[in-house]
Amino acid sequence: MRLVTRRYLLELMGAGAVLAASPSLGPAAPTSAPVAAVRKSIPGTDKTMPVIGMGTWRTFNVGRDPQLREARTRVLEAFFEEGGGLIDSSPMYGSSQAVLGYGLEQLAYPESLFAADKVWTRQGDATRDQVQESAANWGVARFDLMQVHNLLAWEPHLETLQSMKAAGEVGTIGITSSHGRRLEQVESVMARYDLDFVQLTYNIRDRWAEDRILPLAREKGIGVIANRPYQGGSLIKGLQRRGVKMPGWASEMGCRTWADFLLRFIVSHPAVTCAIPATTRVKHMRENMAAGRGVMPDAGQRQRMIEALEAF
Repeated sequence: MRLVTRRYLLELMGAGAVLAASPSLGPAAPTSAPVAAVRKSIPGTDKTMPVIGMGTWRTFNVGRDPQLREARTRVLEAFFEEGGGLIDSSPMYGSSQAVLGYGLEQLAYPESLFAADKVWTRQGDATRDQVQESAANWGVARFDLMQVHNLLAWEPHLETLQSMKAAGEVGTIGITSSHGRRLEQVESVMARYDLDFVQLTYNIRDRWAEDRILPLAREKGIGVIANRPYQGGSLIKGLQRRGVKMPGWASEMGCRTWADFLLRFIVSHPAVTCAIPATTRVKHMRENMAAGRGVMPDAGQRQRMIEALEAF
Protein backbone atom coordinates (compact mmCIF):
# COMPACT_ATOMS: atom_id res chain seq x y z
CA MET A 1 0.00 0.00 0.00
CA ARG A 2 1.09 3.59 -0.51
CA LEU A 3 0.15 6.92 0.98
CA VAL A 4 -2.47 8.89 -0.96
CA THR A 5 -0.81 12.07 -2.18
CA ARG A 6 -2.09 14.63 -4.68
CA ARG A 7 0.18 13.16 -7.32
CA TYR A 8 -1.13 9.66 -6.65
CA LEU A 9 -4.73 10.86 -6.91
CA LEU A 10 -3.98 12.43 -10.27
CA GLU A 11 -2.45 9.15 -11.39
CA LEU A 12 -5.58 7.30 -10.31
CA MET A 13 -7.81 9.79 -12.12
CA GLY A 14 -5.74 9.35 -15.26
CA ALA A 15 -5.98 5.59 -14.99
CA GLY A 16 -9.73 5.90 -14.59
CA ALA A 17 -9.97 7.91 -17.79
CA VAL A 18 -8.04 5.23 -19.68
CA LEU A 19 -10.37 2.51 -18.41
CA ALA A 20 -13.45 4.50 -19.37
CA ALA A 21 -12.12 4.96 -22.90
CA SER A 22 -11.31 1.27 -23.39
CA PRO A 23 -14.39 -0.73 -24.53
CA SER A 24 -12.53 -4.00 -24.00
CA LEU A 25 -12.27 -3.29 -20.29
CA GLY A 26 -15.52 -3.52 -18.43
CA PRO A 27 -16.38 -1.56 -15.26
CA ALA A 28 -14.75 -2.71 -12.08
CA ALA A 29 -16.78 -4.91 -9.79
CA PRO A 30 -18.44 -2.92 -7.00
CA THR A 31 -16.66 -3.02 -3.67
CA SER A 32 -18.04 -2.34 -0.23
CA ALA A 33 -17.29 1.11 1.15
CA PRO A 34 -14.78 1.18 4.01
CA VAL A 35 -16.17 1.77 7.48
CA ALA A 36 -15.78 5.44 8.29
CA ALA A 37 -13.36 6.52 10.99
CA VAL A 38 -14.90 8.22 14.00
CA ARG A 39 -13.69 11.81 14.33
CA LYS A 40 -14.06 14.38 17.09
CA SER A 41 -13.71 18.14 17.17
CA ILE A 42 -10.38 19.88 17.67
CA PRO A 43 -11.01 22.56 20.31
CA GLY A 44 -10.99 26.13 19.10
CA THR A 45 -11.22 25.13 15.44
CA ASP A 46 -13.78 23.96 12.91
CA LYS A 47 -11.70 20.85 12.22
CA THR A 48 -11.85 17.27 13.47
CA MET A 49 -9.37 14.46 14.10
CA PRO A 50 -9.58 10.64 14.18
CA VAL A 51 -10.12 9.29 17.69
CA ILE A 52 -7.11 6.97 17.44
CA GLY A 53 -3.77 8.73 17.38
CA MET A 54 -0.26 7.50 18.03
CA GLY A 55 2.24 7.78 20.86
CA THR A 56 6.03 7.47 20.56
CA TRP A 57 7.06 6.86 24.18
CA ARG A 58 9.65 4.02 24.23
CA THR A 59 8.67 2.70 20.81
CA PHE A 60 10.50 5.32 18.71
CA ASN A 61 13.56 5.67 20.95
CA VAL A 62 15.82 3.59 18.69
CA GLY A 63 18.69 5.99 18.10
CA ARG A 64 20.47 5.86 14.72
CA ASP A 65 20.00 2.16 14.04
CA PRO A 66 19.08 2.16 10.30
CA GLN A 67 17.01 -1.03 10.38
CA LEU A 68 15.00 0.07 13.39
CA ARG A 69 14.45 3.49 11.85
CA GLU A 70 13.09 1.89 8.70
CA ALA A 71 10.86 -0.38 10.77
CA ARG A 72 9.40 2.63 12.58
CA THR A 73 8.86 4.34 9.24
CA ARG A 74 6.73 1.40 8.15
CA VAL A 75 4.68 1.78 11.35
CA LEU A 76 4.20 5.47 10.51
CA GLU A 77 3.26 4.57 6.96
CA ALA A 78 0.55 2.19 8.19
CA PHE A 79 -0.75 4.88 10.55
CA PHE A 80 -1.26 7.34 7.72
CA GLU A 81 -2.60 4.71 5.32
CA GLU A 82 -5.29 4.05 7.90
CA GLY A 83 -6.15 7.75 8.07
CA GLY A 84 -4.13 8.69 11.15
CA GLY A 85 -3.76 12.24 12.41
CA LEU A 86 -2.38 13.07 15.88
CA ILE A 87 1.14 11.92 16.76
CA ASP A 88 2.48 12.75 20.21
CA SER A 89 6.11 12.96 21.34
CA SER A 90 8.35 14.72 23.86
CA PRO A 91 11.96 15.79 24.45
CA MET A 92 11.79 13.32 27.34
CA TYR A 93 11.55 10.35 24.94
CA GLY A 94 15.22 10.05 23.99
CA SER A 95 15.71 9.85 20.22
CA SER A 96 11.98 9.52 19.48
CA GLN A 97 11.62 13.00 17.98
CA ALA A 98 14.55 12.52 15.60
CA VAL A 99 13.39 9.04 14.57
CA LEU A 100 9.90 10.40 14.01
CA GLY A 101 11.31 13.23 11.92
CA TYR A 102 13.26 10.73 9.82
CA GLY A 103 10.14 8.70 9.11
CA LEU A 104 7.98 11.72 8.32
CA GLU A 105 10.58 12.95 5.85
CA GLN A 106 10.57 9.57 4.08
CA LEU A 107 6.79 9.81 3.81
CA ALA A 108 6.84 13.44 2.59
CA TYR A 109 4.97 14.72 5.65
CA PRO A 110 1.40 13.49 5.02
CA GLU A 111 -1.22 16.24 5.10
CA SER A 112 -3.29 14.55 7.80
CA LEU A 113 -0.47 14.91 10.36
CA PHE A 114 -1.46 16.68 13.59
CA ALA A 115 1.89 17.25 15.29
CA ALA A 116 1.77 17.27 19.10
CA ASP A 117 4.80 17.67 21.35
CA LYS A 118 5.73 18.95 24.79
CA VAL A 119 7.90 21.38 26.70
CA TRP A 120 9.96 19.52 29.30
CA THR A 121 12.51 21.65 31.10
CA ARG A 122 12.80 23.23 34.53
CA GLN A 123 14.05 26.41 32.90
CA GLY A 124 10.95 28.55 32.64
CA ASP A 125 12.58 30.93 30.16
CA ALA A 126 13.60 28.16 27.75
CA THR A 127 10.14 27.48 26.30
CA ARG A 128 10.72 28.90 22.83
CA ASP A 129 14.18 27.38 22.50
CA GLN A 130 12.89 23.90 23.28
CA VAL A 131 9.91 24.25 20.95
CA GLN A 132 12.26 25.28 18.14
CA GLU A 133 14.62 22.39 18.86
CA SER A 134 11.72 19.92 18.83
CA ALA A 135 10.41 21.38 15.56
CA ALA A 136 13.86 20.90 14.01
CA ASN A 137 13.89 17.25 15.14
CA TRP A 138 10.47 16.67 13.61
CA GLY A 139 11.23 18.76 10.54
CA VAL A 140 8.01 20.78 10.90
CA ALA A 141 7.50 24.53 10.70
CA ARG A 142 5.20 24.61 13.70
CA PHE A 143 3.30 22.32 16.04
CA ASP A 144 -0.45 21.84 15.96
CA LEU A 145 -0.34 21.25 19.71
CA MET A 146 2.29 22.12 22.31
CA GLN A 147 1.85 20.87 25.87
CA VAL A 148 3.60 21.40 29.19
CA HIS A 149 4.89 17.93 30.04
CA ASN A 150 3.91 16.63 33.48
CA LEU A 151 3.32 20.24 34.61
CA LEU A 152 7.07 20.84 34.93
CA ALA A 153 7.58 24.62 35.46
CA TRP A 154 4.10 24.94 34.05
CA GLU A 155 3.39 28.57 34.93
CA PRO A 156 6.15 30.27 32.91
CA HIS A 157 5.87 27.71 30.11
CA LEU A 158 2.11 28.11 29.83
CA GLU A 159 2.39 31.89 29.82
CA THR A 160 4.85 31.74 26.91
CA LEU A 161 2.78 29.16 25.05
CA GLN A 162 -0.28 31.39 25.34
CA SER A 163 1.71 34.20 23.70
CA MET A 164 2.96 31.84 21.01
CA LYS A 165 -0.57 30.66 20.27
CA ALA A 166 -1.80 34.26 20.00
CA ALA A 167 1.01 34.93 17.51
CA GLY A 168 0.18 31.82 15.48
CA GLU A 169 3.47 30.12 16.35
CA VAL A 170 1.63 27.04 17.68
CA GLY A 171 -1.88 25.90 16.91
CA THR A 172 -3.23 24.81 20.30
CA ILE A 173 -1.82 24.43 23.81
CA GLY A 174 -2.31 22.14 26.79
CA ILE A 175 -0.88 20.34 29.81
CA THR A 176 -0.12 16.69 30.50
CA SER A 177 -0.01 14.19 33.34
CA SER A 178 0.32 10.41 33.54
CA HIS A 179 -0.20 7.47 35.88
CA GLY A 180 -2.96 9.38 37.70
CA ARG A 181 -0.50 11.87 39.20
CA ARG A 182 -1.24 15.49 40.10
CA LEU A 183 -4.92 15.25 39.22
CA GLU A 184 -5.85 17.96 41.71
CA GLN A 185 -3.27 20.28 40.17
CA VAL A 186 -4.44 19.37 36.66
CA GLU A 187 -7.99 20.24 37.66
CA SER A 188 -6.85 23.56 39.15
CA VAL A 189 -4.96 24.57 36.00
CA MET A 190 -7.89 23.55 33.80
CA ALA A 191 -10.24 25.70 35.87
CA ARG A 192 -8.01 28.77 35.85
CA TYR A 193 -6.47 28.83 32.37
CA ASP A 194 -7.69 28.86 28.80
CA LEU A 195 -6.47 25.46 27.61
CA ASP A 196 -7.25 23.59 24.40
CA PHE A 197 -6.12 20.12 25.52
CA VAL A 198 -5.32 18.11 28.59
CA GLN A 199 -3.47 14.80 28.31
CA LEU A 200 -3.70 12.19 31.05
CA THR A 201 -3.86 8.48 31.74
CA TYR A 202 -7.28 7.00 31.08
CA ASN A 203 -8.15 3.38 30.33
CA ILE A 204 -10.62 0.74 31.41
CA ARG A 205 -8.61 0.01 34.58
CA ASP A 206 -7.42 3.54 35.39
CA ARG A 207 -10.55 5.67 35.52
CA TRP A 208 -9.54 8.29 38.12
CA ALA A 209 -10.29 11.12 35.69
CA GLU A 210 -13.98 10.23 35.37
CA ASP A 211 -15.04 11.86 38.63
CA ARG A 212 -13.86 15.43 38.08
CA ILE A 213 -11.40 15.93 35.22
CA LEU A 214 -13.49 14.58 32.34
CA PRO A 215 -16.66 16.43 33.38
CA LEU A 216 -14.67 19.66 33.71
CA ALA A 217 -13.14 19.14 30.28
CA ARG A 218 -16.61 18.82 28.74
CA GLU A 219 -17.85 21.86 30.60
CA LYS A 220 -14.96 24.02 29.40
CA GLY A 221 -14.65 22.55 25.91
CA ILE A 222 -11.14 21.20 26.56
CA GLY A 223 -10.03 18.27 24.42
CA VAL A 224 -8.78 15.16 26.22
CA ILE A 225 -5.91 12.96 24.98
CA ALA A 226 -5.76 9.58 26.72
CA ASN A 227 -2.28 8.17 27.26
CA ARG A 228 -1.29 4.68 28.48
CA PRO A 229 -4.42 3.05 27.00
CA TYR A 230 -2.93 -0.41 27.63
CA GLN A 231 -1.15 0.56 30.88
CA GLY A 232 2.15 0.64 29.02
CA GLY A 233 1.32 -2.71 27.40
CA SER A 234 0.84 -4.65 30.64
CA LEU A 235 -2.95 -4.67 30.42
CA ILE A 236 -3.32 -6.17 26.98
CA LYS A 237 -0.33 -8.51 27.43
CA GLY A 238 -1.74 -9.75 30.73
CA LEU A 239 -5.07 -10.64 29.14
CA GLN A 240 -3.36 -12.42 26.28
CA ARG A 241 -0.88 -14.25 28.51
CA ARG A 242 -3.69 -15.67 30.65
CA GLY A 243 -5.65 -16.66 27.58
CA VAL A 244 -8.63 -14.50 28.50
CA LYS A 245 -11.16 -14.55 25.70
CA MET A 246 -13.24 -11.55 24.78
CA PRO A 247 -16.93 -11.85 25.69
CA GLY A 248 -19.04 -13.03 22.78
CA TRP A 249 -21.24 -9.95 23.00
CA ALA A 250 -18.23 -7.71 22.26
CA SER A 251 -18.67 -8.48 18.56
CA GLU A 252 -21.91 -6.47 18.68
CA MET A 253 -19.69 -3.38 19.03
CA GLY A 254 -17.37 -4.45 16.24
CA CYS A 255 -14.66 -5.71 18.59
CA ARG A 256 -12.39 -8.31 16.99
CA THR A 257 -9.31 -7.96 19.19
CA TRP A 258 -8.45 -6.84 22.71
CA ALA A 259 -7.05 -3.67 21.14
CA ASP A 260 -10.52 -3.03 19.70
CA PHE A 261 -12.17 -3.66 23.05
CA LEU A 262 -9.83 -1.52 25.16
CA LEU A 263 -9.53 1.41 22.78
CA ARG A 264 -13.24 1.59 22.00
CA PHE A 265 -13.94 1.86 25.70
CA ILE A 266 -11.66 4.90 25.96
CA VAL A 267 -12.68 6.89 22.90
CA SER A 268 -16.40 6.24 23.40
CA HIS A 269 -16.33 8.48 26.48
CA PRO A 270 -17.97 11.77 25.42
CA ALA A 271 -15.12 13.86 26.87
CA VAL A 272 -12.24 11.95 25.25
CA THR A 273 -10.99 13.36 21.96
CA CYS A 274 -8.23 10.90 21.13
CA ALA A 275 -6.27 7.93 22.50
CA ILE A 276 -2.57 7.52 21.72
CA PRO A 277 -1.47 3.86 21.81
CA ALA A 278 2.16 3.19 20.90
CA THR A 279 3.47 0.19 18.99
CA THR A 280 6.49 -1.08 17.07
CA ARG A 281 4.56 -3.38 14.73
CA VAL A 282 2.61 -2.63 11.58
CA LYS A 283 0.06 -5.35 12.40
CA HIS A 284 -0.65 -3.83 15.80
CA MET A 285 -0.89 -0.36 14.31
CA ARG A 286 -3.60 -1.53 11.94
CA GLU A 287 -5.42 -3.22 14.83
CA ASN A 288 -5.26 0.02 16.81
CA MET A 289 -6.62 2.06 13.94
CA ALA A 290 -9.48 -0.39 13.35
CA ALA A 291 -10.74 0.42 16.84
CA GLY A 292 -11.55 3.95 15.68
CA ARG A 293 -14.03 2.85 13.04
CA GLY A 294 -17.72 1.98 13.19
CA VAL A 295 -20.20 2.15 16.02
CA MET A 296 -18.94 2.98 19.50
CA PRO A 297 -20.31 1.44 22.73
CA ASP A 298 -23.03 3.34 24.55
CA ALA A 299 -23.13 3.99 28.31
CA GLY A 300 -24.72 0.62 29.08
CA GLN A 301 -22.21 -1.28 26.98
CA ARG A 302 -19.33 0.62 28.55
CA GLN A 303 -20.47 -0.51 32.01
CA ARG A 304 -20.73 -4.04 30.76
CA MET A 305 -17.15 -3.82 29.47
CA ILE A 306 -15.93 -2.67 32.89
CA GLU A 307 -17.71 -5.52 34.65
CA ALA A 308 -16.32 -8.05 32.19
CA LEU A 309 -12.74 -7.10 33.02
CA GLU A 310 -13.32 -6.84 36.76
CA ALA A 311 -13.60 -10.64 36.76
CA PHE A 312 -9.92 -10.92 35.84
